[in-house]
Amino acid sequence: MIVASNFKFVLSNEKEKYISNIENSNIKKSLKGVNDKMVELIPREILFSDFDKSYVEISSDGKYISFLAPYNGVSNIWVAPVNDINSAKPITKENERGITEFPSLVWSYTGEIIYMKDNKGDENWGIFSVNPLTGENKTLFSQENIQAQILKVSRSIPNEILIMANAKDKSAYDIYRLNLKTKELKTVFENKENFFPITTNEDYNLILLSKVREDGGVDFFLYKDAKVIFIFGINVEDTLTALGQSYYEFDASNNKLYFFDSTNRDTRALAEIDLISFKKNIIFGTDIADISDVLFEPVSNIPQAVAYTYDRKKWVILDEKIKKDFEYLLSLENGEMDILSRSEDDQYWIISYDFDDKPKRYYIYNRKKKEVNFLFSAKKALENIPLAKTYPVVIESRDGLKLVSYLTLPILEDKGGKPLRPLPMVLSVHGGPWYRDTWGFNRLNQWLANRGYAVLEVNYRGSTGFGKSFISASYKEWGGKMHNDLVDAVKWAIENNIADPKRIAIFGTSYGGYATLVGLTFTPDLFACGVDLFGPSNLLSFYESMPSYWKPFINFFKKSIGDLTKEEDRKLLMSRSPIYFVDNIKKPLLVAQGANDVRVKKTESDQIVKAMKERGLPVIYILFPDEGHGFIKPENKIAFYSIMEKFLAKYLQGKYEPIRKQELKRSSMIILEGKEFIE
Repeated sequence: MIVASNFKFVLSNEKEKYISNIENSNIKKSLKGVNDKMVELIPREILFSDFDKSYVEISSDGKYISFLAPYNGVSNIWVAPVNDINSAKPITKENERGITEFPSLVWSYTGEIIYMKDNKGDENWGIFSVNPLTGENKTLFSQENIQAQILKVSRSIPNEILIMANAKDKSAYDIYRLNLKTKELKTVFENKENFFPITTNEDYNLILLSKVREDGGVDFFLYKDAKVIFIFGINVEDTLTALGQSYYEFDASNNKLYFFDSTNRDTRALAEIDLISFKKNIIFGTDIADISDVLFEPVSNIPQAVAYTYDRKKWVILDEKIKKDFEYLLSLENGEMDILSRSEDDQYWIISYDFDDKPKRYYIYNRKKKEVNFLFSAKKALENIPLAKTYPVVIESRDGLKLVSYLTLPILEDKGGKPLRPLPMVLSVHGGPWYRDTWGFNRLNQWLANRGYAVLEVNYRGSTGFGKSFISASYKEWGGKMHNDLVDAVKWAIENNIADPKRIAIFGTSYGGYATLVGLTFTPDLFACGVDLFGPSNLLSFYESMPSYWKPFINFFKKSIGDLTKEEDRKLLMSRSPIYFVDNIKKPLLVAQGANDVRVKKTESDQIVKAMKERGLPVIYILFPDEGHGFIKPENKIAFYSIMEKFLAKYLQGKYEPIRKQELKRSSMIILEGKEFIE
């Protein structure tokens, strides 16, 4: 791994060996004579159209495989017999907004596929089903301005699923049994005290609930026999390590609950609690990073393996029964392996391998025969195109935090993780902020590297996966120390001759969009331009317009972001809001916004654009009337990135593929500002 300490570029022995091997291997030889291909621009249509295949699952009976793939240009559900993947057929026919794996898509134990979708990004998700044999599609639950989510699909009660919906109170979810045949709803839990449902057992008679306390900590409860029973509580510092991207499972005996816990430790571990004695026990944890993945046995629900991710994912086996399987599967490819799905009899596993320089690859593993068969690549058109490598780097912040980051370099400029010369660079800031960047295939990184840019992704303080002290270091530091981390990373790139100091852009979505606005207002001389997607410009108005279903977490937000009821916190949030510092902006800004965004309302983009326009500052503003918080439709992605590509080329002098009229026409975009630039 490449480690940066006090802005010095150091190679570990492991990395030195790796570079030596690359320079003397057939890989380097195979690149000779293909330089012409390397400098060709990869078409945006290939990069940003939907993946050929994604979200691959096997049915519980092991007979069918499902996946998402385009049908008439829109993402739909496809199904194939497990032994004949080439006969796959689409079983949904969505023609507007495609089906995505988020927020949920699961096989039921009746053989139907249950999925969710909203209306043009408004996050009012309905629940639907489709029969893979007959193609019959049913609306199970869909009401205007009501958000529903799938809570559990059970083998014990196959004809009913458990759902939660905010039908009575937009800020609270009640829990219902939903009959898959009759669509009948039965109330299981009426939520009168702002609990947040997490999961249930196979019989639906144990429901795990959480509730954020006034101090920002969280209490956990069992709903059993019509009673709410307190189990345990955690402090505010443990909230995100316990709730963020976490696994909660009851075992088949209903005597144990498995969960993530960081109590009395910094990183989160996999833990269990005895539901009779309420005694907790740590199953596995590491001081290096949080546990990021857990593999549960399909029927007993006993954890069999865990993974943790610092710079790269590493698996740890808990159950000797699967040790040889893992050893064999990990030896097949040099990418990061995930077990995506398993049949109930555990004969078939769906495996994926993620790489930095080629698209994800999917396999099916017949555990009984010890055979692995390749299914397909996520994007066949990219398989034979030379792609850029991504290098993990650790950058030290000015106050000593280790910032796990990822550097992607253009192929012809890459000499083992360091460019031949300082390059124009894009600082790509992840959203959340309670999220993280990881190693692996990233279409945006490949696109930017192909256009001649170095790309730097930084897990700034507040990013998840690195322990609770790393998260706590971000409390009330939006636009403060969180931004300092990004600045330190840019300085590292400049001092190590990676970035040309006059040609650096900042770009991000959601919190990353906010970081872009902070970058142009608080450090106006550092960046040549900025690209803000769906980012808040005023932390006061952003806070006040949060969606109702975030209300159960408001006390945590008060501790981590700021408390609007306190004057000192209001002043802090104002001092960190880019809208009040527009006069500092010197460099051009490109803004994109979804009209139906319920997380970052359109007014957040409107006000920063208006302020810039009044001051005669260069700004381009693109609105998408059929998007919410992020792009879903490929046509909109391609259209926006065509504009962003020209924008970056103008201010960073990179390569670009010309904007094509048909790209813009296929999208829904409305150009509110900057038509002259685009035309």
